[in-house]
Amino acid sequence: MKKFKLALWATLAATTLLTGNTIAAEMKNVAITAIVEHPALDAVRQGTIAELKKEGFEEDKNLKIDFQSAQGNTATAAQIARKFVGDKPDVIVAIGTPSAQAVAAATRHIPLVFSAISDPVAAKLVKSWEASGTNITGTSDALPIQPQIDLIKRLIPNLKAIGFVYSSGEVNSTVVLKQLQEAGKANGFTVVEAPAPRTTDISTAARSLKGRVDAIYTSTDNGVVSAYESLYKSALDAGIPLIAADTSTVSRGAIAALSNNYYTLGEETGKIVGSILKGEKAGNIPVKTMDKLDLYLNLKAAKAFGVKVPQDLIDSAKDVIKE
Repeated sequence: MKKFKLALWATLAATTLLTGNTIAAEMKNVAITAIVEHPALDAVRQGTIAELKKEGFEEDKNLKIDFQSAQGNTATAAQIARKFVGDKPDVIVAIGTPSAQAVAAATRHIPLVFSAISDPVAAKLVKSWEASGTNITGTSDALPIQPQIDLIKRLIPNLKAIGFVYSSGEVNSTVVLKQLQEAGKANGFTVVEAPAPRTTDISTAARSLKGRVDAIYTSTDNGVVSAYESLYKSALDAGIPLIAADTSTVSRGAIAALSNNYYTLGEETGKIVGSILKGEKAGNIPVKTMDKLDLYLNLKAAKAFGVKVPQDLIDSAKDVIKE
């Protein structure tokens, strides 16, 4: 009987240990970094975490999340990347081009899922939009340029020149600049560049466009979006209407934006992360792009800039801020 009890105790102990190890093995670690915090990138992160819960990975139950923002500093982004690689999480999610580039430079082994990147090929994260065969995949917020131009021309019928305020160090912004310049040739307008290497340069860049352009177009440039209030004030002082490619900026002064839903983009990112946590290899997953654009309008800002918004645009908008 004594030997039986000892054997039973040993079996129970082994079972408990095995169960404990199983629980420990089921706990997944996801590290998330963003180049800066602003409404669009925050929505990506929130959508990612919400989708992971749907995928069966819930924070504080079987999922641990470590989030760190680089606060717009590329050197900080590199430090965060090295820290995350040292922590050896199951997946690293990098929101914004500079953060993704920093992580890609730091590891070729830990799965990297990028998000909110306009052109991951130009950013040299992947060689094509197909499955990379490496540790990298993700979601892109790439926007077709012609619908943006059509919107601007509806709002500014006599358009002859567009100002482009952008962070010259962001690859996604320089890609959009090139697209805008090509579109200008085909649509009869010129593009006036207003680079702002730092967020503190944005107001000066906007003021430099006074009397030279009919509108300012802003892309999903992280530096510009993070300081949109100061851009709006300078643009208003200069009497230059703002039209954007980031819907989160409409409530902050842009007249209109035709763009992706960034929370939905985050959900798509979460699906990819969930697949990897379940055993899929990042290199087997093609880059995901969005196929639906939402129109947001700010009639109060339009009135301040002296722009008449056509009724059919108002009727088709997903969200309208009234006068």
